[in-house]
Amino acid sequence: MLSVLRPLLAAWLYLLVPGGQGIRRYNNGFYYQDITNGNGNGEIYFNGVRLHVESPQPSVSASRGSSVTLPCHYRYEPELNTPRRTRVKWSWLPANAIDAPASPAAIAMETEVMVAMGNRHRSYGSFRGRVRLRRSAPGDMSLVINELHLNDTGRYRCEVIDGLEDESVTVDLELRGVVFPYFSQEGRYHFNFLEAQQACEEQDATLATFEQLFTAWDEGLDWCNAGWLADGTVQYPITVPREGCGGVDLAPGLRSYGQRHRLLHRFDAFCFSASVKGTVYFLKHPLQLNFTEAVQACDNDGGQIAKVGQLYAAWRLMGLDRCDAGWLADGSVRYPIVKARANCGPVEPGVRSFGFPPPHQKFNVYCYQKTLV
Repeated sequence: MLSVLRPLLAAWLYLLVPGGQGIRRYNNGFYYQDITNGNGNGEIYFNGVRLHVESPQPSVSASRGSSVTLPCHYRYEPELNTPRRTRVKWSWLPANAIDAPASPAAIAMETEVMVAMGNRHRSYGSFRGRVRLRRSAPGDMSLVINELHLNDTGRYRCEVIDGLEDESVTVDLELRGVVFPYFSQEGRYHFNFLEAQQACEEQDATLATFEQLFTAWDEGLDWCNAGWLADGTVQYPITVPREGCGGVDLAPGLRSYGQRHRLLHRFDAFCFSASVKGTVYFLKHPLQLNFTEAVQACDNDGGQIAKVGQLYAAWRLMGLDRCDAGWLADGSVRYPIVKARANCGPVEPGVRSFGFPPPHQKFNVYCYQKTLV
């Protein structure tokens, strides 16, 4: 953009002062020198104070439903004696669109979060009414986001503009949560990419990012079925190499199929769920319940039948531990184990699954009640 503006700016500066030579003062107080009499290309260069935009934290993690501050500060070098009128713009690149830091393609996909100048500001889209600038000190343009949503993860850009000066810095926002593999009631490898997205959303989750799956693998997730990720790749995590899972000769890690056709190819899904703003609990019935009765029982108790993502979040983030199988909203039967023990499945902690039993079979149920504000 600057290369396009340079000839116009040079011509404009040239007309301001008779002769069009020497030092020109632009109305923002910065100094530029016109070198049109040098190589004749109309280029101008900076000859004064410089604007610096910085963040002490390149990434921030927070819990769903909480408030978070993304740090951003600007300063001048050398320091100015009087304050200047600057404009700040915060924009956002969703986690599933991050490809390379500061790449032109990534910047083009960014959407505006907030624009502010002086005491005036405007927020946009799903961020409207949830964001503000902290302004705890001169030069503080840190963004405060309230009531974090599951889809708020991604890369945020803080851009400070002062006349021709335009500097920015990025901060990645991550939510603390849990990754879990998910497959269709019809069996393995039945989701195309869009169906995988929808399946995760129906279970109060989103498709996991590569970084989230990598973290889960690093924490011990081992799963020998390939699943979609948010970037359109298909991968699976292996901690114990074995035949049928890439072979015994490959080191532990994420096995990748790379990018797949989002409509034609079919796999499972890796979903990501963050903390829920409510309580997941086990509801026991003396005679146990079929699926229809389980849904009604939670409703009668003032809640609703829990979703798979909610159960995983309650297990991982809230310590839910129960050695009793119960219905969930997708028609599966599962139970969460924090402290492994006899007659409660494998020796590792986890959410045990009975798969998708016929809906007439009898189990108890896991319910969810939202916290009222």
